[in-house]
Amino acid sequence: MSAETVWIVGIEMTPFGKHVDSDQVDLGTRAAKDALCDADLAMTDIQVLGAGTMFGPINLGQRLQKQLGQTGIPVYNVQNACATGASALRTVYTTIRSGEAEVGLAVGVEKLSTAGMLGTGAPERRDTGVFTPAGRDGAVMATEGLLGTGTMPGIFAQVGMEYLGRHGRNLVEHFYKIAAKNHGHSVLNPLSHHRKPFSIEEIKNATTIAYPNTVLMCSANTDGAAAAVLVSESRLRRLPLATQRRAVKISASVLRTDPWTPEVGVLPDVNTCTRQAAAQAYELAGVGPDDLGLIELHDCFATAELLHYDNLGLCEPGGAGDFLDSGAPYRDGRIPVNVSGGLQSKGHPIGATGIANIYEVATHLRGEAGERQIAGAKVGLTHVLGLGSTCSVHILERAVTG
Repeated sequence: MSAETVWIVGIEMTPFGKHVDSDQVDLGTRAAKDALCDADLAMTDIQVLGAGTMFGPINLGQRLQKQLGQTGIPVYNVQNACATGASALRTVYTTIRSGEAEVGLAVGVEKLSTAGMLGTGAPERRDTGVFTPAGRDGAVMATEGLLGTGTMPGIFAQVGMEYLGRHGRNLVEHFYKIAAKNHGHSVLNPLSHHRKPFSIEEIKNATTIAYPNTVLMCSANTDGAAAAVLVSESRLRRLPLATQRRAVKISASVLRTDPWTPEVGVLPDVNTCTRQAAAQAYELAGVGPDDLGLIELHDCFATAELLHYDNLGLCEPGGAGDFLDSGAPYRDGRIPVNVSGGLQSKGHPIGATGIANIYEVATHLRGEAGERQIAGAKVGLTHVLGLGSTCSVHILERAVTG
């Protein structure tokens, strides 16, 4: 029996921000109900549930069912670093693709608005745009990123600087440009935690977290949830025509981990992990980078986005700086990247991020992104990278209707 093609027929996310009156179960339930409504389906239609969170309850899926409806279906609780949400969705995807189920629900959720920056104790982002220093002179650690590190801000600072050294160019200014681009994009996204543009000078002069990343170049800790309803091709054809026309095809769903390379004794090899996942996804989908209408990639820090231009094959090796300078990744460019505002502005509730990225791309492919709509987008890619390293890449295509 051939594998089933899998489609997204419902997908929603909560606004990302501080949800002081809701816990993880409340947020996940809200996103799930909205996704079911978007699909015009009920919990009684769902045959498998994938629930992802890093720091929420270990039995999130079962607790979601207490509010959504307990129907006895299989539940998979997923924890996979920053790829948690994407992994929960992929769990549902593979279950449907195998023929074991026809309809599934994936939910990702996290509450991080009161946490330090990815566990480092860094300054907390405030809705007012004011940043509160956590340590002496406003820095997390005076030597972070200079004498070695095990924290994510430091790791991504070092891999960014390693990229500059390897290619013999001074691209530090490009990191500031990326942050300015993403903050500018966020202004048009009503679901983004932060919707304030910043100049390159403001970004450069903000509190340093791990050189060259300042606080305005780091992902925003936030609360939020996202959910998606997936169906098989055969089930899709039995749904109303209006649903079929809004369906988004999952042309590739890939999950890879960090292979051994000589560099991994010093730093996680986030580059090889992403390159291998992207290459596999392009092959499965039968598309290439030039076919992409938009991308939501894992800009946990501005240094990471520059690396991933190269890793996703958007430019020639070593050409990430030129790719940025060409204007290609801006919302009016050839391959818009992070038109949602990215993790730096939209926010990074770890368990929800992977599905939220898919929400953004799917919304554009449906032509429903409002002011931030990328016109004519037919194919999109999402990418999340969780340190260990785990990388997930999805390629989505809009439905072809008569």
